[in-house]
Amino acid sequence: MATDDYLTTLVDQLWEYRRRHFADCDYLFDEHREPNPPVFTQPHASCNVLLRPGAGPEERMAVREAIPVSKRHRWFRSMKSSQALAQSVFANLVVHRKMGILSQLMVDGGEPLSYRRPGSRIEVDLEYEVAYLGERRRGRTNLDVLFTQGPYRIAVECKLTESEFGKCSRPLLKPEDANYCNGDYVRQQRREDRCSLSEIGVAYWKYIPQLFTGWLADVDQSPCPLNETYQLTRNLLAVCVRSDGSVDPASGHVVVLYDARNPAFQESGEAGRVYDTVKNALQNPALLEKTTWQQVVACLRGDPEMAWLAQKIGDKYGIV
Repeated sequence: MATDDYLTTLVDQLWEYRRRHFADCDYLFDEHREPNPPVFTQPHASCNVLLRPGAGPEERMAVREAIPVSKRHRWFRSMKSSQALAQSVFANLVVHRKMGILSQLMVDGGEPLSYRRPGSRIEVDLEYEVAYLGERRRGRTNLDVLFTQGPYRIAVECKLTESEFGKCSRPLLKPEDANYCNGDYVRQQRREDRCSLSEIGVAYWKYIPQLFTGWLADVDQSPCPLNETYQLTRNLLAVCVRSDGSVDPASGHVVVLYDARNPAFQESGEAGRVYDTVKNALQNPALLEKTTWQQVVACLRGDPEMAWLAQKIGDKYGIV
């Protein structure tokens, strides 16, 4: 399936979902029309999160407030928001105390999600803010979902219609900006450091050489290996760097969660290519794994008390 075909099919599914479940409810939505997806108005953004039929006020509040409004992504109100899907799944699993059903969620390595800590209880945080990589508050790494099993951490990067992973923002600045970078890991703009971010105290390059082969902090590199791999690299640092500044590659790993229908995440797609680049550069490739929403839905479907959520995800997104 081509990317355009994938997006068209999904948006058609979302509009059909709106027609079935929000008939005569135009007041809930912005005036978007096909081929754009339905978008809720700001006051009704929480309607984008799936709830159990018959859920009471306390349950509804617990699920809908699992991610504070201040941490919602720019396009959270869009029905194709990956963040809204992640909240629908993981907030409901937490509220219903059903995280255990993901113990058999298989990653691409052929092992269950929690295979490094079998039997350990999983604590869950949504939009977890990392505060120990030297980032300024507005630029801190936020993990979509963080599973904590004792001292072990699993960062889950959730994707849906995205075509790529987040890239470094410095090459997107205007050349006259003092923080601009041309995409190469070399000294520029009279800076002392090769990285524009290192110049302001961000510690990525302090830790990167301890996890990656050939990504050396004291050698010019063109292009910069962090440019296209920025988001995945930050997630890896978030789980492998401790709050005391030490690096422990055995302390966690990253899982990319994506829609199996999305061509961008296949090996020939843009996101798939970047994923392979990062995995192949890691000293321990097992630190990066991937799985699909389809497999998550299969886990939900296998539990009689959560089958309703599998049904709703299939109804809304066509993920079965």
